[in-house]
Amino acid sequence: MALALVLTQGCSPVQPEPEAPQLGTNQQRAVSGFAELHHHMFAEQAFAGGWFHGGHTGALTRCDGGAPESDHARVRMDLSELLNLCPNSGSVDLRGVPILSQFFGIAGAVGSEFIGKIEGTEGDTGLHLGRREVGSEWPRWDTIAHQQSWEGWLRQAHQGGMSLVVVSLVSNGFLCSALPYQNLERPCDEMADVEVQLQMARDFDARTDWAEIALSPAHARQIIGAGKLAMVLSIETSKLFGTRDWRSELDRFHALGVRSIQPVHQLDNRFGGAALHNAIFQAAQFIENCHIDFDCGVTTGSFTLGFDVARDAAGNCRNTKGLTADGKALVQAMMNKGMLVDMAHLSEKSTQDAYAIAQANNYYPLYISHGHFREVMNPKLAEDEKTTPSWAVRYVRQTGGMFGLRTAHDETRAYTKSGIANNCQGSSRSVAQAYEYGRQGLKVPMAFGADFNGFIQQTRPRFGPHGACSAGFQAEADDQAHQQEVSWPGRLGTDFDEKGLAHVGLLPDLLRDLGRLGANTAGLSGSSETFLLMWERASGPRAGMADPASDIDTTGIAPYEDKSVREARYPTVCGMAYAPDSKTLNEGCRFDAECISDQCTSVLCSTFDGRCVCNDDGDCGATSYCQNEIPANPGDNDCVAKKGNWASCSRDGQCLSGACGGCADAVGWCFTPRSKAYGQTCKSDKECTTDRCSADCYINPTGSCLCDSDSHCASNQYCGWGTNSGKCQNKKSRGAVCGSDRECISNNCRWSFTCA
Repeated sequence: MALALVLTQGCSPVQPEPEAPQLGTNQQRAVSGFAELHHHMFAEQAFAGGWFHGGHTGALTRCDGGAPESDHARVRMDLSELLNLCPNSGSVDLRGVPILSQFFGIAGAVGSEFIGKIEGTEGDTGLHLGRREVGSEWPRWDTIAHQQSWEGWLRQAHQGGMSLVVVSLVSNGFLCSALPYQNLERPCDEMADVEVQLQMARDFDARTDWAEIALSPAHARQIIGAGKLAMVLSIETSKLFGTRDWRSELDRFHALGVRSIQPVHQLDNRFGGAALHNAIFQAAQFIENCHIDFDCGVTTGSFTLGFDVARDAAGNCRNTKGLTADGKALVQAMMNKGMLVDMAHLSEKSTQDAYAIAQANNYYPLYISHGHFREVMNPKLAEDEKTTPSWAVRYVRQTGGMFGLRTAHDETRAYTKSGIANNCQGSSRSVAQAYEYGRQGLKVPMAFGADFNGFIQQTRPRFGPHGACSAGFQAEADDQAHQQEVSWPGRLGTDFDEKGLAHVGLLPDLLRDLGRLGANTAGLSGSSETFLLMWERASGPRAGMADPASDIDTTGIAPYEDKSVREARYPTVCGMAYAPDSKTLNEGCRFDAECISDQCTSVLCSTFDGRCVCNDDGDCGATSYCQNEIPANPGDNDCVAKKGNWASCSRDGQCLSGACGGCADAVGWCFTPRSKAYGQTCKSDKECTTDRCSADCYINPTGSCLCDSDSHCASNQYCGWGTNSGKCQNKKSRGAVCGSDRECISNNCRWSFTCA
């Protein structure tokens, strides 16, 4: 709190933005570029600075791999005392909730080893010795503890077409309270973290000539028109404004440049109810109020921690809390200032309350900065209140708002109207299903809502060994990743191919890959203009409903087929499903049958995973052979480059020429048959076009090609004999001694053995 006070006293209100230039027309000139609506650029200072490795500026450095006592990516060794703050914690059995049972130290486990370890990744939290090197090991799509928003990557995104970004100042007190005390830079206080990040944003603005904080739609148009990146400041925190008077705090943060706010984040607060989300936050809510609700079960099948829940008309378990009186007043006050109301994380009841206020304000625009479309997600995620149903999208459209599409799409149902194969779960193909559903079915204006540095994994790659297509299960991932290798579109040729959406600089690559897959990305590519039109609607007069949204069409979504059903179609070895012939040489494998070569180095039913190696020369291509004699590196069953002439060999397949010879045609050397002309150096008769070499295996292993007939010599020569055997000799003039006609220039050797 003391630090927050110092920062408050040191921050002066931002200067009024310059007036927009007069265009001489009633029509604004449309800006170019795409928008990212939820970006945590300064989150290294979230959670009291105790979680992330790597700053938004300066050099990115190697991390310590999370080994205790690491300075990042760890929660405390045992968090069970947090639950014990509640007198009824003993009645809570979390053994059936893996993330909670591990997180709170039940059975002696360490929570940080399990955070983020979803299908297809081991994550980068806890001990992550294989994820230390920046550039090669992090960031990747599954980074949640290492910087994804370095300024160099942000500039890369800007140069690739991103012209507007909503920078969300973020924190969460519960996550901060779970971190090792020695890693915290200050006491846990969400608004103190927000103040630090706000100052960082202002400092970044002051020293940067290619990005600027936008204070109004007109100002943003000026910034983008000047070729710079417009940054809109927002706040995302559960303890919004702490315990201070929220009216004065809203005024103060508005004066400091904040133009968008989420009234609610992961937990219920004094402004309203939060959408039920990750079980960790249900436990966090329980620690605050010690409430256990048995009306329906979200945390387990029988109860919900922390939240007051009930089943809705469709039988779904939902938070019963909507906007409070303060929450409704806050939303109204934001509207009075022309600020953007972000409904992300609002409970369904809070969403309905916010919409009612928007209606009363002549359909003031509401937007969702980051969300998933509920109908197209797999059933497990679709049950989550945090996902966005079509009726909430109708609210967005009717008020003239827009939707920030989350780029982390795990297992997604196929949207058949997309025309894009949903055959790489979790990759850009999954994002394409949701995007086309939003475009064709929901018809809602969209931008990206990536949530970088937001404690969430991103779009998985379509290629490579780092979790390609892995949102389903391993056999399916292997099968689908192999399909990407043999079908169009192929690789982009950037880090996105094998690292997925590793950082903000790769957002243009995701946009490009969506287009190559067949998505119509025109609206997404121009989403900065859409955002500014929404902001202008908030700031100016409105003529009622923006769009009746009566044309929403939720058809075209393929029925979901459970993972267990899909997995049962694959053959098994040692009780584990696998995709036959899905792995190429040197890819990781568990069983021989996974490899195209039918040879994997794993042992003991994949107790130790291996890699695919060659079985014979045919597995290695035209310029390599399968090494099968030498226990070295490369070793047995490794493909190695075929050898050039005169390199040692033991068989023809080792040689580029396809021929291996020697004194006994066993261990010898590579050669190209009939490749050497008369007089050239040789080691074997077979090398010479004359079929004769002066070399001797035991006495003189290297010689030269000899002639075997006059045709091997020039027209004025003949092939010698005797002491000149195999050597081309000049033909002889008249009177010279000769033994045959071919020795004479005249081609006539007289009876006296002289040339005529």
